[in-house]
Amino acid sequence: MAGVRFRATKSGVSTGTSAKTLMQLIAAANHAVLLDDIEVAFNGVSATAEPIRIRVLRQTTAGTATSLTLVKDPDDSAETLQTTASHTATVEPTASDVLLETYCHPQSGWHWAVPRDRAIKIGGGDRVGIEVLAASSVSATVRAGGEE
Repeated sequence: MAGVRFRATKSGVSTGTSAKTLMQLIAAANHAVLLDDIEVAFNGVSATAEPIRIRVLRQTTAGTATSLTLVKDPDDSAETLQTTASHTATVEPTASDVLLETYCHPQSGWHWAVPRDRAIKIGGGDRVGIEVLAASSVSATVRAGGEE
């Protein structure tokens, strides 16, 4: 770990009504990443809508998704980020171990932030996804932060 912090943010992602990976983080080969900050927010309009399942899970394939540029936070180091990310899967990655699971009302959001010693470690070359499952499609914003 070189102590380079990063952030990834994507808004306006439609949840659809089947399992949908909003964001996937991919650690570079032989280069572990600590994921310690995840946030998902929804802009649903129904007060009686069913809660949305949110899962943070290991994924064994990339699926098909759009590339997402990470930003250094703060942007004061000369190092180049090695971690990559994607968003809005159109072909879902293969799910593996579920690391976190919760439910959230579609007019609300969920934020997970932990001390460094409790962070999710993404091993070199491995992937972690942030996936949702909604009964009714709503727009979502997803954000993740960590350190490589």
